[in-house]
Order: sequence, then C-alpha cells, then structure tokens
Amino acid sequence: MAISPKLSVGEKVKHYRRKNGNRTQAAIAGLCGISERYLQQIEAGQKLPSADVLARLASELGVPVAALLVESAVEKAVAPMTAAPAVARALMGYGPPQSAAPAGPAQLRERVEQAWQSWQSSKERFTEAAGVLPELIGDVEHAVRAYRSGNDALALREVLRVAADLYGLLRSYCRRAGRLDLSLLVADRAVRAAEDADDPVRIAAAQWNLGHVLLSHNDPAAVEEAKGIALHAIDQLSKTPPTDEAKAVEGALELVAVVSDARRRHWWDARQRLEKRALPLARQVGEGNVQWTVFGPTNVHLHAMSIEMLAGEASEGLRVADRVDTTQLPSLERQFTFGLEMARCYDLRRDDAAVLVHLLSLEELAPEDLARSPLARDMILGLQQRVRPTFRRQVTGIAERLQLV
Repeated sequence: MAISPKLSVGEKVKHYRRKNGNRTQAAIAGLCGISERYLQQIEAGQKLPSADVLARLASELGVPVAALLVESAVEKAVAPMTAAPAVARALMGYGPPQSAAPAGPAQLRERVEQAWQSWQSSKERFTEAAGVLPELIGDVEHAVRAYRSGNDALALREVLRVAADLYGLLRSYCRRAGRLDLSLLVADRAVRAAEDADDPVRIAAAQWNLGHVLLSHNDPAAVEEAKGIALHAIDQLSKTPPTDEAKAVEGALELVAVVSDARRRHWWDARQRLEKRALPLARQVGEGNVQWTVFGPTNVHLHAMSIEMLAGEASEGLRVADRVDTTQLPSLERQFTFGLEMARCYDLRRDDAAVLVHLLSLEELAPEDLARSPLARDMILGLQQRVRPTFRRQVTGIAERLQLV
C-alpha cells in the first residue's frame, strides 16, 4: 500500500518503522541514540526531530531522509550500470590469438601505469578507461599465458605483477560503473596474480581491493567480511620486512577495517582504529600513492570525516572537513568522494544552498563520477522536492543533465 502524502513527519516515521521490520520504538530509539520517550513524541507529532536525528531515523528505517520530509515517498536513486560491454567481453577471454607474439613486461607496465594515471586524474576517466582497457586486458592476459609456457621466470613474475596492478584498476572501474559482479571477479584475479608473483605487498594490496568490493554491498555480512579480510592481510603483511611500502598498504587495509566498523554503526571502534592504528602509520609514511591506495595523513582525515557523516554527525563532519586540503591528492576519485560527503553533511543539516553549491562543483570536477553516484542522485532528487524557488532552475538543470527528469 502506498503511503499517504498527507502524513506528518512523525506519522511517516511510525509508518516505516512498522513497515520495515515492525520494530519497537525502544529498539529504533536505542539504535538512533535517542530516548524512547523522544521517539514517542516525534511519532505523536509533539516534537520535530533535528536534522541529525532525522538522518539517523531514516538510516535505521531503510529509507532516504527525503521520504520522511516530502509529500510523497521518494524512490531511492540507482546509478546506471555503465561498464563498457567491450570490457566485459575482454574479461571473458576475447583477447589476441594464442599464436600472436606477447608484449614484453616493460611495455605492458608502461601501459598499465598510464591507464592508472588517467583513471586517477582525468575528468573523463570512464570514457578513457573504456577505450583502453579491453585491448590492455587481452594483451596482459595473453602475455601471462605465453610467459607461463616459457622459461623466463623473471619475465613471468613481472608480467604477473602487471596483471595484479591491472586487475586492481579494473576493480575500481567496475565497482564505480555499478558492476559489482565484475568487480568481485577482477579482485579475485588480482589476488591470484599477486600470489603467483609471490609479491607480499601486492598480495596485501589485492586484499585491499577485495575489501573495497565487499564494502560496496548492502549486506552487513559482506561489510563485516571486508574487515576480516583486511585484518588477515595485515597479519600476513606483518611477517614481511617492514618497508615504507608495506606500511602504506597496511595503513590502507586499516582504513578498510575503519569503514567496515562505521558501516556497521560501530562508531567508537571506527574512531579508535583510525586514531590508534591508521593515523600513526600515515604519519610514518607521509603522503603517497603506494599501489594506488592514496594512503597518507590526508586520506586518514578524509575517513575521519566519513565516519561522522555516516554517523549523522554533520556538524562534526564539517568541522573535520575544514582541516582537510584535498587539492594535492593524486586521486580525483578521493577528491570527488570528499566533496560528495561534504555535500551529504550539508544535506543532513538541510542547508540546500550549500548542497547545491557542492554538487555543482562536483559536476565541474568529475561529471562522469557524479552521473554514476547513487548518493548524489538521491540528494538531487531530495532537492527537487523541497528546494526554494530561488534555486529551482539550477536544481532542475543538474537533474536534467544527469537524466533524472
């Protein structure tokens, strides 16, 4: 049954509480960090929740914040699956004939590093990746097969390292393109290639990639498994020489565990792990991009802001964000994520003008990323429902460019 458009905020909270699990007021109140009496007053229309409390209620009830505010429920935005068909075909084995001469390790290394550079820095990174990845996948996999049947062990090991790095790029591409199935496939291939190369740092980096795939799922069990994989990889990495490169990957794995804790609402655990484990490692290794993880102090501070955003602590999240400068980060993706989470913090505070400013800035920074972000699309749909006439033209414009209307 459709929800009545005439229901108050409190009545909508009550409706979704019963519809989505029929949980008690005490249970929902406890999870949201408020008293049962306060929730009773909200549902009875005697009190209006603050923006932070409303965001927590929406999260626990499994609906967008806008569904509790606007006159009718808002459908959750889903970004389109946009992975190029040629990429999927290449991953299924449509590469060069086995009789063709393979490319050498040095040439393949240069091509993979160029692809990574484009992926981390270009505004048109999805378009550029779709143009180069199919042929690169075929050439790298053909080289792996050819060198396996040869007698040059050093060349084989280097080709396997190149393959692990390429699969890491593909994990990010497929995940951002909405193809979690392919993302899991290539993350697994990255682990296998790194293991075959007997490269401990790349094995750990491949586990980091796998953790990110699991963090992309809505299933709490998958999110928890991401932490388990990260901690296991950290343990294995501790048995290798403690180089700066290994410490940087260890720090990146700690951030996977941090996000897993935050996604499962273990706020204290997330904050403690960030402060006690990730930050010291970041201070040791400094700013860097080992294995394209972008691990360093800035990335740790970005995760601190993410925790507060996920917890619904918008004011604290923005306070943390004020101390962060992302302009020197080598990854446009991290810059985009930071801006998106800042917009979300303003969204929680119902500062629509600030939300719009940040979304327009993100459209300039990374238009292809904005078009593929479910969170951005949700915020734009919410703005359409409630924005003042002063900003309606700009909101409509960005919604049209993202084909939401």
